Amino acid sequence: MIVANGSFPQTKLPLYLLHQASTIIACDGSIEALIREQITPNAIVGDLDSLPPSLHEQFADRIHHVKEQETNDLTKSIHFAYQSGHKEVLILGATGLREDHTLGNISLLMEYATLFDRIEILSDYGIFTPLLQTTTLQCQAGTQVSIFSLSESGTITTTGLRWPIQNRHLTAWWQGTLNEALEDHFTIELSQGAKILVYRTL
Repeated sequence: MIVANGSFPQTKLPLYLLHQASTIIACDGSIEALIREQITPNAIVGDLDSLPPSLHEQFADRIHHVKEQETNDLTKSIHFAYQSGHKEVLILGATGLREDHTLGNISLLMEYATLFDRIEILSDYGIFTPLLQTTTLQCQAGTQVSIFSLSESGTITTTGLRWPIQNRHLTAWWQGTLNEALEDHFTIELSQGAKILVYRTL
């Protein structure tokens, strides 16, 4: 579990998963919210510009200071998770507050999808999943689904959605949005080179 410094989760599912996580990596700006939730992270990663000085000494044994400024703290935390050998990563707190941070954080999923068996962003409202190959996703009938293409090549075909997509290359973000699952699963078939993000509501 990586906790970024966006909107801290408020709803049942993300809070439950947070309390059940075996490993929690905190971007330095999220530490105060975790303390209020009575959670101590296993690691705190970042450039430390958002970590109050009073907490430096308290958490000195788990702070991983990354000074470079070419990447944000979420990227630093993702690298730390990969270097620590983790194969599955769930990110909380990556959305909300500032829209530019939200868009940037969501785009990171595709950039690092090849490093992990599974990497997703979960919010109070839904979950983002990057796909690099044909995949069947589980859900509930009626789940709202949006598909975003992050590649200039490749086409997608869907089954199990109310409005099917057939061998289409999405050229704008809005084109694959606001769909709906008909059953408890749906499949997205990707041709070579296609890269997409799928959003499912909770």
